[in-house]
This record gives sequence, C-alpha cells and structure tokens, in this order.
Amino acid sequence: MRTGLFITFEGPDGAGKTTQINRLTDYLASMGMDTVLTREPGGTQIGEKIRKIILDPHHKEMAHLTEALLYASSRAQHVAEKIRPALNAGKTVICDRFMDSSIAYQGYGRKLGERVRIINEIAVEGLVPDLTFLLLVDPDVGKKRISNGYLDRLELEAIHYHRDVYQGYLKLADLYPERILCIDGSRGVEEISSEIIDKTAAFLGKLKG
Repeated sequence: MRTGLFITFEGPDGAGKTTQINRLTDYLASMGMDTVLTREPGGTQIGEKIRKIILDPHHKEMAHLTEALLYASSRAQHVAEKIRPALNAGKTVICDRFMDSSIAYQGYGRKLGERVRIINEIAVEGLVPDLTFLLLVDPDVGKKRISNGYLDRLELEAIHYHRDVYQGYLKLADLYPERILCIDGSRGVEEISSEIIDKTAAFLGKLKG
C-alpha cells in the first residue's frame, strides 16, 4: 500500500527547476523526512540509457511518436523499479518531471494529442503525483537562460515549439488546479523557494488533519 508522498516539478526549459528541487529536498530532510530525489527521463539504469537516446542532438530523424513512446518506456521502468517501491516504503519522492511533461512537450508541443495521455496512463498504472509545482517563465526568457550551455535535442527546437509547450502547461494547470500549483519563475531564487516551502508545509499540514 502506498504511504509515501509524491511531489513533482514541471516547467519549460530554463525555469530553474533544479535549484528549487534541491532546496525543497534540503527542507524536507531537515524535517526528518526520508526523501528520494529522481528525474525523468531517467532515474534508473534503463531509463538513463533511454534518456541519452531521446536527448541526443544527433538524432534529428527521430519521429515524434517514437519520442513519445521512449519517454513512456522510461517512465514505466522508473515507476516500477524506483518510484512506486519508494512510496510503498513510506518515503517522499521528488521527481524532476513526470507525466505532465510528456503531455506538454509531446501532446501539445508535438501535436500528438490524446495519444500521449493514453500511452502514459498505461506506463504509470494509475500513479498520480500528490503535488506538482509548475515553474513558469516566458519561453523567450527560458530560451535565453539556457543558450550559453550544452543544449539537448529538445532544447534546440525553435521558439514556437517551446511556446506551444508553455501553453500546454497552462492548460494542464487549468485542468488540475487542486494538484498543479503555478509558481512565477521570473522572480529571485529565495522568493521562489520560500513560496514552494510554504505551500509544501501547508499541504503537509492538511495531510495531518
């Protein structure tokens, strides 16, 4: 039986997820919570190999549906091998991206629509995050933030693709307001971190009744 807490972080490229994930992880650890930090695609040995295939900028010929299926395959392994066992053991899992990413990037960005949701529902076998922090920054701003580093295959996509992804995220937030909490990612690191920690503390308070 699942007894742990499942928290995911979502957002367009350049939103600053990694910094905020590490800060929340440190906070939960200070509260004495047994926390597992993981990412997608990846999180397992098999998943990390799939990640390299998906994000390799040399794989320009990859079909959109192939991309979506690879993400779902990595996620299926991740859930079965790492996430669900940790949750069943009462641990808190914090994951950098989950199913919402596929719906935004492949469903909306690649225009694959409902097919992405269907294949991912099969992959996760009913697992839904308890809480999702959606860090939002304008796609043009996010693109500039990552422009000086190594860019993977999706980050290299044209700006109109990233704008479609952004709109996809907004639609998901409208569909699931009780789970997806929108965070203004254009502010300073400390201000963002304080809001995320406050919202997490409030959520934990509700769980305790």
